[in-house]
This record gives sequence, structure tokens and C-alpha cells, in this order.
Amino acid sequence: KANYFSKFSNAPVICKLVGRKVLDGVGQPTLEVEIYCTVKNYEKRICSTVMSFHSQIPENALPETAEADEKERNDSVSTAVEWVNESLNTMLRDLKPTDQRKVDKMLGDYFTKKVEGKKKNQEQEEEGEAILALTSCTPAATAQPGEKKAAKTGKKVAVAEKTIPPAEPVELVLCGSLAIGGTSLAIAKAGATISRIPLYLHIALLKRDQDSPKEMTLPLPMVTLLNCEKSSPAKLKLVKEVMLIPPTQLSLKQGIERVLDIQKEMMRLLEPPGKVPRALKRMSHLGCLVTGCDNLEQLLLLMQTACNNIGLELGKDMFLAINCAAHELMDYVKGKYEILTGMFKSPDEMVDMYVELINKFPFIIALIDPLRKEVR
Repeated sequence: KANYFSKFSNAPVICKLVGRKVLDGVGQPTLEVEIYCTVKNYEKRICSTVMSFHSQIPENALPETAEADEKERNDSVSTAVEWVNESLNTMLRDLKPTDQRKVDKMLGDYFTKKVEGKKKNQEQEEEGEAILALTSCTPAATAQPGEKKAAKTGKKVAVAEKTIPPAEPVELVLCGSLAIGGTSLAIAKAGATISRIPLYLHIALLKRDQDSPKEMTLPLPMVTLLNCEKSSPAKLKLVKEVMLIPPTQLSLKQGIERVLDIQKEMMRLLEPPGKVPRALKRMSHLGCLVTGCDNLEQLLLLMQTACNNIGLELGKDMFLAINCAAHELMDYVKGKYEILTGMFKSPDEMVDMYVELINKFPFIIALIDPLRKEVR
């Protein structure tokens, strides 16, 4: 009888958000957001989610760089925890966790105000620095009106055939912004829990205005197998990562099992004979094998050998993607990409090389960042 009357109770609403600093899979601090709702007049913990940080500290980073990155990460996570426990906790209280659009609109507005506040502070700081620079300027350091620097005679200036645009500026990330995505995801998860449906279906229903989709599709899995150490003594610089893509006819479970079989065989091939296995020392923070090669063909033939040894054929039973990360290869003095140690190619030569590579190895079905982004 009590259960009969429970269906007339008010819909659950958010009563509390809890943010805390936790450690991720590699021991680095990140954000956890916990959602509490009022359900049948009782406060109840619904769910929590851990948000992955937007960047990782490179394994080969200099000590001072790693220290600065670590401090920035700690500050960002601490600020995110503060946002969740204070501003967002107050702002989202009494909202339904199933009202994702309203929640995300409020989170977006909050973030926009934070960005505008940051820009305003930066402009004030820059204005103050400019005034300080003007007042400290000495007359001797300023050029007199009409005074021109004498041109050097007898030398011709070489004109470059094509100017390579400068590198894109580093994208700035607002300190604490982790709280926005973390809170949005936690509330989506809470909405799915309360609706008693899987999270993927909850999101699909939000996207389709509550119309149930006729069929569901999974993204194509792409698993990083090798990290190729661009800074290693090995000559090859063109490849940052090699990724495996299982064929579409396999289920997700079958595809991952096949990837693991290839990984085990690669570990066996990379271990010197007669030595104690030390594969764990050759793992990156992503959990993939770390190696170095002297040329691209050597790497691709190694992949073919691993697959052949376990009865698989590249191009049929498994496909490859190559993450080139070309922006890390650009030599701005030469205006060319350093694909091997001491070997440089122009952008046009890079395109020709990729065409030849894919024609020779058709099992490569994706190139990630094959050229740097151009600043327009």
C-alpha cells in the first residue's frame, strides 16, 4: 500500500553537488562530481562521475616544465572543486536532473561570465603594464620622428617562394573549467539513473526530443597500440602513434579481444630474446607499448609480422590508423617537416609521400594530423 502512494510523490530534484579532488589511473589529480537528490522527501546519493583532465604531462618533459604543468593542473582541479561545491551547488539546487537542457544552459552562462571576467582582468593587467612601460621609457631609447635606419648596400634580400604561417597559439584553458563538463556529465548520469534507463539511451532521447531511436550504433573503436617516441634516438619522427581499427563486422568485445592478441604478440616481438620480460617498463601513460623505429616501413612490416604470426591479415582482419602529429615535426626555419632525423619535406612533398604510402599499404585507412593546421 505504501508503494501505491509513492507514485504520487514529487519528482526527484537536485539537493546537493559535491566536488572533490581524486587521482586518475596514472596518479594525477582530477575532478569527481557527486550528485544528491531529494527522493520521496529523503536526501539520496544518486551517482558520481570522474572527469578526465584535458591534458597529460609529457613523459619526456623537462623537470621545470613538468613542475609548472603539475602546479597548473592542481590549481585547475582545486578551482573546479570550489566551483562545484559553492557556485554550482547553489545555482543548480532544486532543478530536476532530467532537465538536461536547462542545466547545460545555466552551466554555459556561468562559464561565459567566468571567461569574460578573465578577459577583463587580463586587459586591465596589460593596460597597467603598458602605462608602466611608457613611464619608464628613456628619451634615448625612443626613435626621433623622421629618423630612418640606414639600409645596407651591396646585399640582396632573398625572397622565400612560400611563407609558412607561424604555429597556432597554444589554446588557453580557463582554470576550473573542468567543473562545467564534470557537472554536466554527472547530472546526465543522474537523469539516466532516475529514469532507470542506460546513459546512452538517455542521451539519445535528449537529442531526439524523447523520440526513441529505431536503432543504436556504436562508434568505431580505435585503440592505440604503439607510441613511437618522437624524441627517442631512433630516426623515425613521422609517426607518433599507431592505432588498430577492428573490422566493422566484429562486435566491440571481439574487436578488443583481437587487439589484445596483437598487443601480446607485439610485446613478444619487441622483447630481446633470452631476457626477462620488461614490457611494463615500455608502457606509456595511455597503456600502449613504447618503441622507436628507423623508418616507417620497418614499423609497418613489424605490424604485419605480428598479425601474420597469430593468423591475422592486415587489411582484412585488422586495419591501421597513424597519428602523425605533424605540428610537432615542423621546422619553422626551413619551412619543412622533419620526417626522419635530418630528412625534411615540404607540404607538397608530404602529400605525395602519403599518397604513395597508402597505395603501398592499403591497410592504413586513417591519417590523423598528417599536416599542421594553417593559421588563416
